[in-house]
Amino acid sequence: MKMAWKEIIKNKSRFIILGSIVFLVSLLTFIISGLANGLSQDNAALIKDMPEGTFYMDENADETYNLSKIDKSIAEQIIKETEDATALSIQMGFLNNADDKQLGVAFVTATNPGLFPEVADGEVLLDESLKDKGVKVGDKLTSNQLSKDLLVKGFVEQKKFSHSPVAFINPINYQEMYRVEEMQMMFVPGKDETTSINGLQDFSNKSFLNTIPSYSAEQLSLNMIVWFLVVISGMLFGIFFYMMNVQKIGLYGILKAIGVKTSALFQMMWTQMLLITTIALALSIALSQLFSTIAPEGMPFHLTLATTTQLAIVFLIIGFIGATLSGIQIRKIQPLQAIQQGEM
Repeated sequence: MKMAWKEIIKNKSRFIILGSIVFLVSLLTFIISGLANGLSQDNAALIKDMPEGTFYMDENADETYNLSKIDKSIAEQIIKETEDATALSIQMGFLNNADDKQLGVAFVTATNPGLFPEVADGEVLLDESLKDKGVKVGDKLTSNQLSKDLLVKGFVEQKKFSHSPVAFINPINYQEMYRVEEMQMMFVPGKDETTSINGLQDFSNKSFLNTIPSYSAEQLSLNMIVWFLVVISGMLFGIFFYMMNVQKIGLYGILKAIGVKTSALFQMMWTQMLLITTIALALSIALSQLFSTIAPEGMPFHLTLATTTQLAIVFLIIGFIGATLSGIQIRKIQPLQAIQQGEM
């Protein structure tokens, strides 16, 4: 530790440059990860907040939820056999306010009031983001597909689907709006082994998310950028310590000649890596959390403590691997040869 700290003080400009690069890369990684999580919540908070379970869709629907229809007899049988099971439907649509301005929403209805909020005939529960559009409790909203008004009964927190605020309505109103009697899907909560049902295709919560248009492509692109930045940080550590080790071959030879073990040299390098990374990560975490408070209103930014901790640990592991790989040459150094090479 003492030897590592002395070298950092002696060559502080080099280590400041490395620390600055790690800080900028990690800060960018945290911000992009926060945006990825925010977009994920904005795209599918409705599904992500549901308990673990199994979704069932018509196997002829080509894994497209809005093309699926569950036969009423099959739905009734599943609900009868599984107490907590529910039939549900999701459709994109519009509501009109008193000024005849259209509000894009995702209509959601379900037969089991325990899974989603219970809504009476002629009422609607809306995601709280619609408050910013001037909608208030007690307002009457209309739909071109419905013969009567919908009374705004209240608001729910963080319920989005396909980047649209959710509107919970009664199954009776949904059936009138879309001229259907069948529900699109069945959901059976529980982590037990999935039961196969003839004519239906089953999905876990995670696999169902990938059936949402744009969700998979959106998350894959952003997560690929995040992990690409993590790999870059590992390469930076490897290159930096490799160049440092090349310049110090003569010094390592002298240290080995006076009895310093190779493990001690590795410990010195690991200590330097740990100090630089810890300081850089502490600063980037603090700034990324600050960014979440000053981010423009409406920007989907959501950086959780779990995600931050996970990425910080990954950065430390990648830094350790990069520094270790660059230090393999230390083991091969022969004291006399290294001293002679350092004198040339």
